Amino acid sequence: MKQPMFQTIYPYLRTNKKFPNVWCPGCGNGIVLGSLIRAIDRVGLSKDETAMISGIGCSGRLPVYVDFNTLHTTHGRALGFATGLKMARPEMKVIVIMGDGDALGIGGNHFIHAARRNIGLTVIIVNNLIYGMTGGQYSPATPTDSFATTAPYGHIEQTFDIARLAEAAGAPFVARSTVFHVFELEKLMEKALTKKGFAVVEAISNCHTCYGRQNGMSTPVSMLKWMRENSVPISAKDSKGEGKITRGILVDRDLPEYTELYDQVIERARAAGAEGLR
Repeated sequence: MKQPMFQTIYPYLRTNKKFPNVWCPGCGNGIVLGSLIRAIDRVGLSKDETAMISGIGCSGRLPVYVDFNTLHTTHGRALGFATGLKMARPEMKVIVIMGDGDALGIGGNHFIHAARRNIGLTVIIVNNLIYGMTGGQYSPATPTDSFATTAPYGHIEQTFDIARLAEAAGAPFVARSTVFHVFELEKLMEKALTKKGFAVVEAISNCHTCYGRQNGMSTPVSMLKWMRENSVPISAKDSKGEGKITRGILVDRDLPEYTELYDQVIERARAAGAEGLR
């Protein structure tokens, strides 16, 4: 008999240290965390062999609540810290949690180059379309023509398509879903965890407190309905997906992973050094 969800999630949490959490009631971050834990459980990763790294922002609090090896780093630098850990301990499963502002704003340069290198990180980008923790300023992922505290008369900049940016930068696995489609989201995370190389899952999430309140969706339910009505699976994109969020696996290809190639460089250097001593 399948055990209840809370029985799966509970052993992975720091329940005696870090709760209650700091998120607003109804925040999608809790859904992302639950999906990620269930995916980790199904893959069968132990807590000792798993590391979770985050930057600054609402989503940056996720590693605080889980009983893995964790690191809460500076704004936009989660991938830099995670790269160092993966280079030092390539056998570890390193998971990086970032928000849209954290990953694509100050962290944008790290993001494109980590994808280009194809270093073996599983990257979860919680895209809530806004800078939520600091007061609702627009982010690189804020939709054009929406409103933010720094765009009270309308946001005029084009938005980054996070998934397509990851693909163009070289990531071998890119997927996207929403916190409304929770079971789909965790299945995509499970695939990302088992993919060799830089695997990205974009999780469209709700910030009804900042983004929603300024854009006519002031409750979690209204934003979840928006996700349901404004997204389509990739199989339906051509027939009814014009202008909507495309969900599913957008990219899945096999490319050489960086730490494995780096080991080859080390071996060549050792061989050259040994040859020079003769």
